[in-house]
Amino acid sequence: MQPEELPTELPDGSVLLDVREHEEWRAGHAPGAVHIPMSEIVQRLDDIPEADQLYVVCRSGGRSAKVTAYLNANGWDAVNVERGMNGWAATGRPLVSDDPSGEPYVL
Repeated sequence: MQPEELPTELPDGSVLLDVREHEEWRAGHAPGAVHIPMSEIVQRLDDIPEADQLYVVCRSGGRSAKVTAYLNANGWDAVNVERGMNGWAATGRPLVSDDPSGEPYVL
């Protein structure tokens, strides 16, 4: 799925899962996204919120494609967000940062 195909506000029962690393998340992420780095997915499966639809995003779509395949093979209904946060930002979607003094950006 392309970022521009996602509803501006995700419907109830949908979750955006960001699988980028901690420094990427701190630089800028989608408001309301859940953060579990790809390197921690297997150990943190219980931290993935229950969702009717799980959208998985990384920086450009490669890591999220791998996580999506893994989750789908293990019972989730996951969709990869192609072009990732690069595509998200390019389409003008909002970003927030964990650094209150900095402007959010995609790292």
